[in-house]
Amino acid sequence: MLVLGIETSCDETAAAVLADGRPRSNVVASQADLHARYGGVVPELASRRHLERLWPVVDEALAEAAVTLQEIQGVAVTCGPGLAGALTVGVAASKTMASAAGLPLIGVNHLEGHIYANFLEHPDVPLPALALIVSGAHTDLLVMLDHGRYAVLGRTRDDAAGEAFDKVARVLGLGYPGGPAIETLARSGRSDAVKLPLPFATGASFDFSFSGLKTAVVRAAAAESETGDGRRIKDQTEQPAAHAGGTCPSQFAADLAAAFQANLVEVLAAKTARAARGRSVASVLLAGGVAANSALRTDNAAIIACAGTHRLAQGWKSSSRLGAYADLDLEDDVPETACNPQA
Repeated sequence: MLVLGIETSCDETAAAVLADGRPRSNVVASQADLHARYGGVVPELASRRHLERLWPVVDEALAEAAVTLQEIQGVAVTCGPGLAGALTVGVAASKTMASAAGLPLIGVNHLEGHIYANFLEHPDVPLPALALIVSGAHTDLLVMLDHGRYAVLGRTRDDAAGEAFDKVARVLGLGYPGGPAIETLARSGRSDAVKLPLPFATGASFDFSFSGLKTAVVRAAAAESETGDGRRIKDQTEQPAAHAGGTCPSQFAADLAAAFQANLVEVLAAKTARAARGRSVASVLLAGGVAANSALRTDNAAIIACAGTHRLAQGWKSSSRLGAYADLDLEDDVPETACNPQA
């Protein structure tokens, strides 16, 4: 089965071709440089860049896989959650391709795509599985009961983990995206040098909350800037880094980054371990850009094509009414008006 995957949920324009669940091509056009100057993704700019890059990226993915659109057996596209304008570009293009070639169209929840990144490397993951999704906009803990069936245990009540990383990176003058920069800085820091809270670390809830941890970092940086030696930390472009509190000594910034990262990871790990102990699951899955190491990208079309392959094999096919859904719950799946099981 050859499936073309399309991903435009945020700031990455991506297309991939999978053959029986294995990647033949996976092309990603990043917009990181475009948004770095703003310290985060600008939705309007992201949508425009998707319009410019999507068709060339699709052409490259098909060429790299050595197939034509006529040989493809299904088109899978991220239809939510994400930026409404960015999603609309990918959905509209995918509907056009599917209609022109007479192919099934499969709308895929982006969070489900993150989960299926595990299946690209391990196709026979035993189910049910506990899955922790940690991305720029989402932090969710859920049970994957079967392919296409999920039960959410907890999610973030405010900032997602990736969002917290980006905001802390801005405070420390590290630029965007924040995750890799904080990870690098934290290597030269001591995680026990700065006392920070462990938000929602105890109790029965599986929900997450990182706004308090982020605020503690902001206050610690501001306080140290007023009493420290005045040396500014510098980002990778060697530009002076400033924030509302003034300047931040570089060693203290490294310690603060290490403490922030350690506390956030500890909360994620503790809740995941507690959920695994309390439920009969056969495996534990880790997914999302924040959970990935620096050599692995998970915001790509291969994960969407992989999820789409499983849905197509189960007889799912989206109708021409498929839309872009900025807020899409994984438990509710794609709205019934857009996606119906085929007999």
